[in-house]
Amino acid sequence: MAHVITTACIDCKDGACVPCCPVDCIYEGARTLYIHPDECIDCGVCVSACPVQAIYEESRLPPELAHFTAINREYFGDAVSGLGSPGGADGRASACDHPGIARALPSVGAMA
Repeated sequence: MAHVITTACIDCKDGACVPCCPVDCIYEGARTLYIHPDECIDCGVCVSACPVQAIYEESRLPPELAHFTAINREYFGDAVSGLGSPGGADGRASACDHPGIARALPSVGAMA
């Protein structure tokens, strides 16, 4: 099981969760951050660090945000970013986003 970044991160990307992650599994896309589901150790540190409450344990995702599980997983595949499983973000940023994020409306409270 992994943690999942959801709607509130779109166009915010506060990034407070990134340095807290002990396994460096949070990657930056153009409009949001993504947690690599195969690299996440499910420690939950990112949840408490996120000031916009965008991160959930996968099993606790509200039903209306359940599709973010697939968005976070698919982001790393060849059809989206092609990152695969690099074993750590190491400062990697991508200019692309999952199609579901790319066409999303800005989040309420997104930073300008």
